[in-house]
Amino acid sequence: MSPSLGTIFLWETIGTGMLILLGTGVVATVVLQKSKGTNGGWLLINFGWAMAVFVGATVSWRSGAHLNPAVTIGLAVSGGTPWSDVPIYILAQLLGAFIGAVLAWAAFKKNFDEEPNPEGTLGIFSTGPAIRSYGWNVVTEVIGTFVLIFWILMTPESNSGLGYAGVAFVVLSIGNSLGGPTGYAINPARDLGPRIAYAILPIRGKGTPDWGYSWVPIVGPIIGAVLAGLLYLATKGTLDLPVVS
Repeated sequence: MSPSLGTIFLWETIGTGMLILLGTGVVATVVLQKSKGTNGGWLLINFGWAMAVFVGATVSWRSGAHLNPAVTIGLAVSGGTPWSDVPIYILAQLLGAFIGAVLAWAAFKKNFDEEPNPEGTLGIFSTGPAIRSYGWNVVTEVIGTFVLIFWILMTPESNSGLGYAGVAFVVLSIGNSLGGPTGYAINPARDLGPRIAYAILPIRGKGTPDWGYSWVPIVGPIIGAVLAGLLYLATKGTLDLPVVS
C-alpha cells in the first residue's frame, strides 16, 4: 500500500534533510581550511556521502526513502510509484535539501567566517564540472544516475538482503568510479536545494551560485532515471525466467 501524501512529505523532507546535512557536512569538513578534517581527500567525501545516503534512507523508510527526484521519476516510469505522488515527493526532497544545507552551514558557521578562500565555497553545497563542457557533463550525470536507478529498480529481485546499506555501496562506487568529471550529483534535489541555500546564506565573500551550470545536475539525472526505468520495463519479463546453472 502506498504511503499517504502527508507521510511522503514529512519523511522525504526529514530524510533528504539528513542526507544533505551529512553530505554537505563532509565536504565542508574536507574543504574548509580551519576544519579538523581539512584535506581529508576525495575518498573521505565519497564515504561521507555514501553514509549520508544510508542515514537518510534509514530514517525515511516510511515514505519509501526516495530522497531523490531521479529515484521518484525512475520508479514512476517503471510503475513502482503513482505519477500522482511524484510532485509531493519532489517538493519534499527540495525542501529537505534546502534545510539540510542551511543546517550544515550553521554547524560550520565560524569556519565559514574565517575561511581564507570564501569565493570557492560553492563546491561545499553543489556540484561543478572539473572540465566545463555542458553536453559531456550531462552525459556523465546520465550515466551515473542510470547506474543508481537501475540498481534500485533491480533491488527487489536480486539485492533485497542488503537493504539500505546496498544503496550506500552503490553511491560509493559511483563516486569513486564516475564522480571525477562532475562531482556526481545524480540527484537534482541534492544539487538545486543547496545551491539555492548558498545563494541566500550570508557567507562572507562567497562566489556566485553558478546558475549557468545548475541545469546540468537536473537534466542529466532525470534522463538517466527515465532510461533506467525504460530498460527495467523492457527487461522485466526476463526476471521470472529460470536460472540455468
